[in-house]
Amino acid sequence: MKRYNLIVVGAGPAGLSAALEAARRGMSVMVFDENARPGGQLFKQIHKFFGSKEHKAKIRGFKIGEQLLKEASEAGVQVTLNATVTGIFENKEVTVNHGGAIHHYKADSVIIATGASENMVPFDGWTLPGVIGAGAAQTMMNLHGIRPGKKILMLGSGNVGLVVSFQLLQAGCEVVAVVDAAPRIGGYGVHAAKVARTGVPFYLGHTIKKVEGDDKVTGVTIGKVDETFHIIPGTELHFDVDTVCVAVGLSPMSQLLKMAGCKMEDNPRRGGQVPLVDEYGETSVSCIFAAGDVSGIEEASSAMIKGRMAGLRAACRLGFTDENTTIETETDYEKDLDSLRQGMFAPGNKGKLIEKTDEGIPVSMNLLTNGFVANDEIFRFPGVTKQPGLHPVIECTQNIPCNPCQEACKKNCIKIGSCITALPQVAKEAHCTGCGMCVASCSGQAIFLVNEEYEPGFASITLPYEFLPLPQKGDKGTALSRSGEPVCSAEIISVKSSPAYDHTNLLTMKVPSAYAMAARFYKNGGNA
Repeated sequence: MKRYNLIVVGAGPAGLSAALEAARRGMSVMVFDENARPGGQLFKQIHKFFGSKEHKAKIRGFKIGEQLLKEASEAGVQVTLNATVTGIFENKEVTVNHGGAIHHYKADSVIIATGASENMVPFDGWTLPGVIGAGAAQTMMNLHGIRPGKKILMLGSGNVGLVVSFQLLQAGCEVVAVVDAAPRIGGYGVHAAKVARTGVPFYLGHTIKKVEGDDKVTGVTIGKVDETFHIIPGTELHFDVDTVCVAVGLSPMSQLLKMAGCKMEDNPRRGGQVPLVDEYGETSVSCIFAAGDVSGIEEASSAMIKGRMAGLRAACRLGFTDENTTIETETDYEKDLDSLRQGMFAPGNKGKLIEKTDEGIPVSMNLLTNGFVANDEIFRFPGVTKQPGLHPVIECTQNIPCNPCQEACKKNCIKIGSCITALPQVAKEAHCTGCGMCVASCSGQAIFLVNEEYEPGFASITLPYEFLPLPQKGDKGTALSRSGEPVCSAEIISVKSSPAYDHTNLLTMKVPSAYAMAARFYKNGGNA
């Protein structure tokens, strides 16, 4: 029986972070993961992360996964893949199904970082081929290069549903609608806005009535729901689709913790059945820790910090680091974690209607119900200004934890301050050089460079663009509004790609001056 100071179950963001933290303090660490590739959800995440530099903001998820793997390997962490942990018993004995046999391992400490599984809702036709989880769609696209379908309806408007909807569009799929029984969009407004401006409609307060088809999906009918979430007769709408993606939340995969005898609780705010843990992730069983989504559903950035805290505390409990050093480091981690848990999307605000930002500005109700900020709402936010010449327009209208735009601008045109959930502001006295780093760095693709005086009668708009094929200079097409409606003709006057932009291309289009503050997306061809 092989023995390690620490066994980590799960090679996702929390598990790898925990293993890395422990190994750097001299512990022998083994990580088991049931998948063929490590990294958990990270390697499916091609979007840029939110947060600050310390949280790996503006770095794409799969890049973060590669960094964690490299650092873990350099620290001496062993990772065994295609290894399913089947049990955890007294004295921290772990059984693992690997290579067609059951193997036994012993550890001084165990960290469970098994993550979460996708929820599913039953409706007529939900077992048909073509009804899949949003995470499964992400796996097909981003790991295997396979489009899940051609015409897709997304059920769920949380961050997962919104992010995957955008990635489906990037993969060349048509997303016919985003549907959610809730009355308001659940994810970040910037995620919804970038989907809406491509022309995808939102149907809030609606749910699926039936998925049609005999041996595969051929269509779907939705309907408006009443206060008891029953479909109101006569409100049905039909869509011809070949795929239905379901993104209705996650449930912690906490079975191993229950098997280990850890005290558990049913906590809807944390995602379901989760272990009772202290501030370091330690459970009621000494030296057994839980980290990441298995202890409560949060973003991957938070999972990495919680993993580091668990790995550090495990090292301290076994004497690999002293208490004073541990407390000092934990204090830094707690500050990082606290900064991610501020703002409108703080855990305590889950399910609540937030009507004003932290600055006292009325929230865009149109954003919450239709996915985009209305024209009569947009100018109330400090990042949206009209100025002579070239200047940034920041359509970030919610208090989310993110500040790469401030870090990116060397001319101090953009100000957020020390609180990363504050709304960004444009400094009128600063001079924008048009470098575009703020546009490329924005994880929510919510920054545009606008010059209303580009030439007589015309304005220029530089926008983030992550679709192929790339338009070329001289191409003529249609500018779309925040709602995805055609507003005017547009001509491409510049296309910039640079390693510094990390695959976010900067597309500059020329539009009539009257549409400088309305045009927010470019579509090749078409008539305005």
